[in-house]
Amino acid sequence: MNIAIVGATGNVGRKVLEVLERKNLHISEIFLVASARSAGSKINFKGKDIEVESLETFDFSKAKITFFAAGGKISEAYALKAASHSIVIDNSSFYRMDPDVPLIVPQVNADDLKNIKKNIIANPNCSTAQLVLPLKPIHDLFKIKRVVVATYQSVSGGGKAPMDELVEQTKLALENKAIESKNFTKQISFNLIPHIDVFADDGYTKEELKMTNETKKILDQNIELSATCVRVPVLVSHSEAVNLELEKEFTIDQIKECLEKMEGCKVIDERQDGGYSTPLEAAGKDETFISRIREDKTKKNCLNMWIVSDNLLRGAALNAVEIAETLIKNNFYGK
Repeated sequence: MNIAIVGATGNVGRKVLEVLERKNLHISEIFLVASARSAGSKINFKGKDIEVESLETFDFSKAKITFFAAGGKISEAYALKAASHSIVIDNSSFYRMDPDVPLIVPQVNADDLKNIKKNIIANPNCSTAQLVLPLKPIHDLFKIKRVVVATYQSVSGGGKAPMDELVEQTKLALENKAIESKNFTKQISFNLIPHIDVFADDGYTKEELKMTNETKKILDQNIELSATCVRVPVLVSHSEAVNLELEKEFTIDQIKECLEKMEGCKVIDERQDGGYSTPLEAAGKDETFISRIREDKTKKNCLNMWIVSDNLLRGAALNAVEIAETLIKNNFYGK
């Protein structure tokens, strides 16, 4: 089993490497691929220094599975080329809504892997991935009609440069020095920005529309979803305040029980000081944490909950590797 990672030097690429290192996958050889300027540098994997190869000249026939972790433009330019030789697991948004490309969270819709037509599998948006995981068991039992979600998304969702800028802006703010935002539309330190990605004509942002469209594709086309996506001064982990309207009556104990049984979910809901999960505690963890589970008493069959997950893991690297694990388990290695 030979594996390649395109974008191996970036945030998500390095996380994919970390996950592969601790997972029990029998990898024969791993190829690290990046831009020409990164070619020749070395990254350690399982005690061995591996030289980064140039994307422009890389031979994709050397890999059975290729992870793309380098953004939509790179996927647009190279994913089909790679897919002619290997299965592509794409972390960008480029192929997510392609009807011939399955959009996968393995615990939710692994059966869709039977419908691969282009030899490409899409990884969902990080905020969508952590949302559909707890929604799945609830939907199976009580049928979700409508979702209203407000996200609190960490700066790592934008890459390493925004993370560095948050740290730098925080230092400048504490020293009462002038701040010039480079990767954000407004100051992010000690602030919130209700704007992620570009605006559509209807006033929603692309990030918000991604959550709507991807949730429908992964879970159920009949689910209605409205999102407000907010960037917050947190380095890692996205949080979501979620309101669900269900078709069937439920009890909170039933909701907690089905969430606790769901692979990848962990309920932390003690209804006391500190009895809930926060971004800091979720960072570096594989699980998606669900807290503050309670009935919405303003409308029948509605409930609220708080969802927190490491966006670089659940929404990107971990999910991508779990897709690969599912492929390997089913002996499906592509063309």
